[in-house]
Amino acid sequence: MKTDLTISGMHCASCAKLIEKALSKTEGINNSNVNFANEKARVEFDEAKITTKKIIEAVKKAGYGAEIVDTSDTEHESHKRAREIAHYFKLFAWSAVLSAPMLYFMMLDYFGWLPGGAVLLPYVGIVSFILATPVQFIVGRGFYKGTWSSIRMKMFGMDSLIAIGTTTAYIYSVVNFLVYAISKESVLGLAGAKIPELYFETAAFLITFVTMGKWLEARTKGKTSEAIKKLMGLQPKIAHVIRDGKTFDIPINEVIPGDMVLVKPGEKIPVDGKVARGHSSVDESMISGESLPVEKQVGDSVVGATINKLGSLEFTVTKVGNETVLAQIIRLVEEAQGSRARIQDFADRVSQYFVPTVLVAAALAFIIWYFVLGSTLTFALMTFTAVIVIACPCALGLATPTALMVGTGKGAEYGILVKGGEPLEMACKINAMVFDKTGTLTNGKPVVTDILKINNDNILQIAGSIENLSEHPLAEAIVNKTKEDKVELIAVSEFTAIPGQGIAGRIGEKKYFIGNRALLKMQNLKLSLTDETTVINLEREGKTVMIVSDENKILGLVAVADTLKTTSREAVLQLEKMGIEVYMITGDNERTATAIAAQAGIRNIIAGVLPEGKVEEIKKLQEKKMFVGMVGDGINDAPALAQADLGIAMGAGTDVAMETGGVVVMKNDLRDVVGAIGLSKQTMNKIKQNLFFALFYNVVGIPIAARVFAGIGLVLKPELAGLAMALSSVSVVTNSLTLRWFKPGKRNWVSLAAPVIMTLFFSALFWEFARFSTGIMK
Repeated sequence: MKTDLTISGMHCASCAKLIEKALSKTEGINNSNVNFANEKARVEFDEAKITTKKIIEAVKKAGYGAEIVDTSDTEHESHKRAREIAHYFKLFAWSAVLSAPMLYFMMLDYFGWLPGGAVLLPYVGIVSFILATPVQFIVGRGFYKGTWSSIRMKMFGMDSLIAIGTTTAYIYSVVNFLVYAISKESVLGLAGAKIPELYFETAAFLITFVTMGKWLEARTKGKTSEAIKKLMGLQPKIAHVIRDGKTFDIPINEVIPGDMVLVKPGEKIPVDGKVARGHSSVDESMISGESLPVEKQVGDSVVGATINKLGSLEFTVTKVGNETVLAQIIRLVEEAQGSRARIQDFADRVSQYFVPTVLVAAALAFIIWYFVLGSTLTFALMTFTAVIVIACPCALGLATPTALMVGTGKGAEYGILVKGGEPLEMACKINAMVFDKTGTLTNGKPVVTDILKINNDNILQIAGSIENLSEHPLAEAIVNKTKEDKVELIAVSEFTAIPGQGIAGRIGEKKYFIGNRALLKMQNLKLSLTDETTVINLEREGKTVMIVSDENKILGLVAVADTLKTTSREAVLQLEKMGIEVYMITGDNERTATAIAAQAGIRNIIAGVLPEGKVEEIKKLQEKKMFVGMVGDGINDAPALAQADLGIAMGAGTDVAMETGGVVVMKNDLRDVVGAIGLSKQTMNKIKQNLFFALFYNVVGIPIAARVFAGIGLVLKPELAGLAMALSSVSVVTNSLTLRWFKPGKRNWVSLAAPVIMTLFFSALFWEFARFSTGIMK
């Protein structure tokens, strides 16, 4: 069994790993995935051994809050995010206000002309102690709480690094302050000048800058989940339900299947159903991404959250609550945003060993500077603190989940539903794409393509009238053509179906026949050489030709075919430009398959394959070391979709095969297959950029913080190291947010420019901070 929890109290990706570790040690839990970016946990457990209440208790025991996700409360997440942002802002504001005077005290050392120096200097020590203490233990309480939880779980995270670094600076300052006060026999530590070796401002500003980073991070993380907010905000709150002939306005959570609902022009359709009365056009763009309104009449399905444009509709409710298409889409996007890509395992492995390594590096820096190089205790301690603070792995933990959240959310806006990190990652590797023919490349519905009149001008009326009595799939295409052309059907008698040949019927005094060459031969009729050539050419194009005749002569030809979708050829060309080899697989004969493939521009054809044989064909391609994508309707192609490295199921916005394949394309537009590949590549590139910058930042930052380059005057103060660390996390999230400018088939210039801007930003950041620190140190 699975359950989703919302987690509170996490400060960084290390917290997520700590909760996972706590859950893994709990009996009855089979697997857990905690996502720091969207603050949710998905837990798989054995309900015979453990309850959800016990799972929540396990999370709380680890030092964090948890509650079951309430999918019906669409406002919960927004309110929770707003509370988190307000909480961090409040902490940052108090910390900044309390730290500001200490900044002024620090500036007095370097700018003697500042007013109040002579008056303030004797009180600097006691005032700094009074101001720094609440910052350290009230604003910074969360870091100590996280550290204690980490120690209990035998782990170290970001909280541990911040707590150790700030506590070192604070306690060192307190000790120096007390020693000075005792030696001078001054209870308040008052002196004629500023007390030396006090670093209260270092501890206070570290906590201030890290808290500021958390506030900015919470704000930017909120933007990564905007897709979910938009989807949740689509559903109306009220439905006009008709009961006992009267219309009542009731909340949609009280609507039940079987209710009759009225939708007026311009209103949103509240839930899923089938039209029982009325005719209208419906804007389904918010669900499928399709911009053109869809005509709806009696018997058609309607989807909740779509907009009724013109006429009034009355429909019978078929699905409510979590069963609606919108609810399924929201669930799918949430699962995708909470999922893991394999590349995340790399970040997790690095983070696992990173914190202990940093603690060792910081200790070595202290030992080398103090015991080997003979620096002052103050210099060595500040070096120790700077190394610990700058190396917090926050950016590394945010690199993957934030990009996944924005990428999958953006895909949902365009009707491209990606089921998680693994399908998104696999889509980048695809070098062979296999398309099912019927319903995927083609419209899946036969239509009349050609009518050739030979000896009768009323060929469509005759054929339509007789076919109207037939149950053959091709008959529907001819009847639909008569409706389109507004041809009036006439009465038919003596209707007969002739197995394997065609049909016959009497109109007035004449008997007519519609069928193939075998039926023609039975009548002792023969096509002329010209007409025979026409039939052959039509059949080469993959069309089924029906010959219409009476008892004496051939009257005409009607050709029916499953036509190619208008966007199929364009999609194939775009995939080939991406270097992907395109295949078509079908159960049709070679001639029909070749005709359709030629229209679509596909050179690789696999014809005459039964549904169960498609799996074997996919395997053959995989044996050639190809990464194979399979595009099908998600129902009869399910085995092949499962076998492929990436299954892409085509949906129609109302009956989406949610359980089949890794990607669902809502619009039935093959260009969205190209869009899914493009989205995957952009998202994975963004993840790699984030991981690179997070690692590059630490590789460059740690030596500078350790003052390896002190010989050339390049050092970094601990508080500025804290600010740099905070800004690195914000920049990684901001880089992920550039995916919001993704548009299928178009270049995302904002996303392309972001790495260049980040490189310049980091370079300038380190240079300016180091220069500023060097100036202060001197």
